Amino acid sequence: MKNQCLLACAALCAGMALPGLAQQSITVVNFGGAAANAQKKAYYEPYEKQTGSKIVALEYNGEQAKLKAMVEAKKVTWDVLEVETPDAVRGCDEGLFEKIDYSRIASKNELMPDAITDCAVGFLVWSTVMAYNGDKLKTAPGGWADFFDTQKIPGKRGMRKGARYNLEFALLADGVKPADVYPLLATREGADRAFKKLTALKPHIQWWAAGAQVPQFLVAGDVVLSTAYNGRIDAANREGRNLRIHWPGSIYDLEYWTIPKGAPNKDEALKFIAFSLQADNQAVYVRQIAYGPTNTKAMAQLDAKTLERLPTSANNARQALRFDVGFWADQGEMLEKRFAVWATQ
Repeated sequence: MKNQCLLACAALCAGMALPGLAQQSITVVNFGGAAANAQKKAYYEPYEKQTGSKIVALEYNGEQAKLKAMVEAKKVTWDVLEVETPDAVRGCDEGLFEKIDYSRIASKNELMPDAITDCAVGFLVWSTVMAYNGDKLKTAPGGWADFFDTQKIPGKRGMRKGARYNLEFALLADGVKPADVYPLLATREGADRAFKKLTALKPHIQWWAAGAQVPQFLVAGDVVLSTAYNGRIDAANREGRNLRIHWPGSIYDLEYWTIPKGAPNKDEALKFIAFSLQADNQAVYVRQIAYGPTNTKAMAQLDAKTLERLPTSANNARQALRFDVGFWADQGEMLEKRFAVWATQ
């Protein structure tokens, strides 16, 4: 009888303990590629090891409509979502994201100001830059004026097919100071000036749509200079390429973590985001891929070789532009439509 009681109690205790032993899991949605691989090494695997929670990583292409459908149907399956700046702003305005409780994730004093918003917190900094192949172009370009000067540097130019970034680079090439680019571009005269500059280069442009195309174009010699995402250039160089970046006049932006409205594991999502914003963990991340940390204390942990590849290093950020999401929210639709017509002419 005594043994039976002990067995019963043991079974009861085991049953009561089962919920506590169940492994917590959260779904983190990213853009895939080399950046996702870096997230796995710097954030997912260490977080799982430290907490015992399971990270389920999914990839997407920024489909805001899919998120909106889940939120409206109250059937959200994502816990943490990586978004670009325009989607962070728009998603917050549309009520698609939970408000960020900074008391639970990070001290605002440690984060760069651009990382802090009501519904999203920036966790990396990336840049659109000018890139070239160091094995094929022996004399480095001096600036965006050289990018548009096909007599000085003959050959095709790679550019992302769209108005964004290209209009800014056109004005820089035409002698406009970085601080004056967006105020000028907001005027009819400024937009006309940018399109005129692009028109002169148009016969020499090879368009790209995906960031992965740029290293391929440069390595093959299809283009001699190209606009590029700095992380794509860094990833190619880690595979043995000799691609170079001209940093002055680059345009930097952030990517953000958000928590979809109604996420099933909000508390765990906050814990994960807090983990990813710790200086030590961000330092690990940027050693994997050349995106800048948003925790300013992480910079002190990086050696000179790592710093020279980052958009947030002092030298590389000195003459950079901050992507103006407000400008593109106001005028982007009009300028993209104008660009689409211009591209077919």
